[in-house]
Amino acid sequence: MELIITEKDNAARRIAEILSEGGASVERRNGVPVYRWGGRRCIGLSGHVVGVDFPPEYADWRDVQPVELVDAEVVKTETQENIVAALRSLAREADRAIVATDYDREGELIGKEAYELVREETDIPIRRVRFSSITDREVREAFADPEELDFDLAAAGEARQIIDLMWGAALTRFLSLSAKQLGDDFISVGRVQSPTLKLIVDREREIEAFDPEDYWELYADLAKAADAADEEFEAQYFFEGDDGTEQERLWDEAEAESVHERLREATAAVVESVRRRTRTDDPPAPFNTTQYIRAAGSIGYSAQRAMSIAEDLYTAGYVTYPRTDNTVYPDDLDERELLETFAEHPNFGDDARHLLERDEIEPTSGDEQTTDHPPIHPTGEFPTELSDDEWEVYELVVRRFFATVAEPATWAHLRVVAEANGCRLKANGKRLVDPGYHAVYPYFSTSENYVPEVEEGESLDVTEVRLDAKQTQPPRRRGQSRLIEAMESRGVGTKSTRHGTLQKLYDRGYIEGDPPRPTKLAMGVVEAAERFADLVVSEEMTAQLERDMTAIADGEATLDDVTDESRDILKRVFADLHDSREEIGEHLRASLKADKVLGPCPECGSDLLVRRSRWGSYFVGCDGYPDCEYTLPLPNRGEPTVLDEACEEHDLRHVKMVAGRNTFTHGCPRCRADEADETEDRVIGTCPDCGSEEGGELAIKTLRSGSRLVGCTRYPDCEYSLPLPRRGEIEVTDERCEEHDLPELVVHNGDPWELGCPICNFSEYRARRAARAIEDLDGVGKKTAEKLAAAGIEDLDDLRSAEADEVAAEVQGVSADRIREWQTQASAS
Repeated sequence: MELIITEKDNAARRIAEILSEGGASVERRNGVPVYRWGGRRCIGLSGHVVGVDFPPEYADWRDVQPVELVDAEVVKTETQENIVAALRSLAREADRAIVATDYDREGELIGKEAYELVREETDIPIRRVRFSSITDREVREAFADPEELDFDLAAAGEARQIIDLMWGAALTRFLSLSAKQLGDDFISVGRVQSPTLKLIVDREREIEAFDPEDYWELYADLAKAADAADEEFEAQYFFEGDDGTEQERLWDEAEAESVHERLREATAAVVESVRRRTRTDDPPAPFNTTQYIRAAGSIGYSAQRAMSIAEDLYTAGYVTYPRTDNTVYPDDLDERELLETFAEHPNFGDDARHLLERDEIEPTSGDEQTTDHPPIHPTGEFPTELSDDEWEVYELVVRRFFATVAEPATWAHLRVVAEANGCRLKANGKRLVDPGYHAVYPYFSTSENYVPEVEEGESLDVTEVRLDAKQTQPPRRRGQSRLIEAMESRGVGTKSTRHGTLQKLYDRGYIEGDPPRPTKLAMGVVEAAERFADLVVSEEMTAQLERDMTAIADGEATLDDVTDESRDILKRVFADLHDSREEIGEHLRASLKADKVLGPCPECGSDLLVRRSRWGSYFVGCDGYPDCEYTLPLPNRGEPTVLDEACEEHDLRHVKMVAGRNTFTHGCPRCRADEADETEDRVIGTCPDCGSEEGGELAIKTLRSGSRLVGCTRYPDCEYSLPLPRRGEIEVTDERCEEHDLPELVVHNGDPWELGCPICNFSEYRARRAARAIEDLDGVGKKTAEKLAAAGIEDLDDLRSAEADEVAAEVQGVSADRIREWQTQASAS
């Protein structure tokens, strides 16, 4: 039997479908799908099924000094025991094996891990196949010509694992213990994570230190004729600076006012010069990973989400491997042939046929040419079922390929310079003469600026003059794609890890928003590292280790050489940190507190902070506790983030509750509590649980946390309640429900929402959310259901009994919170 091992289950299913020509069946080993046909079996792993860690005696943070981890033994542990058991079982039955994991550093390491697990069971031949797209042609060609595993490339991946473990574990423990911040809220530090965080913090410092300067600009509307409004255009005042260049900004207000007055007195402007030229706008280069992330970011996708979608499209066979530095198509790619596959496609056919009319198809190319994977492009196999997000990203990749084989665009530029009462004015018009690649790639701006045809010496009417007071602006925060470009230019991280590094910074509470901005904790961590151990946030140190790992892959260095060098660097870091532990801890504790401060306590004047109860819920409490027990509630859904905006009445910062797609701004917690205290309950009927025996009534209630509900007036003796929308005015109408004798409710929040009888509405809501199968759950489509099945979640019973964190670790792109939401929905069914 031939055993084929892929990186993930969806790749195993796809490869089995190709090699078996659709004839593969599926069985389970230890709950893991195994695809079988003829004398072949194919199993998908779940990425790394073996991880690196320290021995168990190093597990207790309080009993082991962080510096001890630098020289501690690193051992391998099985992280996915059911998959490992299934692989071992299949290996014992096999007479040969083929590793078909992704072809990059991580994929080669995952392949080596599988190789070693198989080799522990048997000495059968083990070969390696490599491909850049999971299409019929590439998969068949790869399996027809298997190769050997690249142990040097795998060693480079293993070196990264070991170095990241040492740096992350040792420094994370040191900072967390110093700040007395343990449990789920520990302070995370990483070899790539920390220099990336410094990039973000440094930009924020530039913004905070920026001192704006006032300046003025002047504009005049010019017209060819007084009654020809469509011939009117805007021109800007300019003058020649001391260096001979054109200047538009005036830095002296009196001078600006003087020019403004002269222009206001002018009734006409005489054209001094007219210059016409044509400019060629070249098509973009093919997508590498960084430029793909940038383009996906421009249409609203985070770096992590963009890569997750691209990986799914790759595994399904629709696009090539999305982790690549290459911007030059390989010689064996026939661009015309690939275009021809799109010629009859209902969405792309017209554009493909237009491109095929060119006599010669010469694709663009970028500066980077590598031999591992081609630039990201479509494979020519068409999707049959995609989500809206997947289709949008797929179309982006297709149209980028189209753009690279399209003609340049042509722009006509017209520059007009005129003189009005001794003041010079200029206008720059541009018009798209030939759209070229823009016709097939609508992601770049093609906005035009109209300036009419005029002649030298022609007199134009001055119809309006404006003086605009402005200020210089601070540098802008980098968006995710720009950050990844900055990381790439500095050699921080790799194409495979940069987007994940940013996501870790979000997950650990170091950055928020998009473009990302650092929290006070992030500022504190970077400041502490710069002051006491600047190697922790050093770009050059991280970049050098990346170069060292590349040297391992090229056979120019060994794993031991590079990991020993990293240990030496880490020892130097701890030597710098050794005498500053208390000072570092105080600094970090102050930073942690600053992120949670809302403002002054109205009872004692101490700080009000966001706190977490022993049961996991959030509330606002006084820093003077236990002397002051003042508290305010927070909503029970989401994780609170303190905003910069503050309440004018109470001087408290607003709170936002982050809950995925249900994120909302709670506002000032004291305002919400005061509003609830001042809002009288509106009785609308009899409580169905206790009304007949105890006289309980149902009333519309506003809680101090900001939530609203229909609840019994006998609470807490009777806990009957029904949820209501958080926002919008609630109207109690005269219409009544015949079944429950309750009034129909209407919520006014924009368009009126006819909520109806609250009991009927809640029953209908539960019925709508009731799930009978995995794909009935909110947000679970076919592909997600397949991912869940690969993780052993085949039905609602599996989901109800699953550990959310364990499932999330196996299912890429699905968080533990999302799993819990589905579990709640499944439990209501």
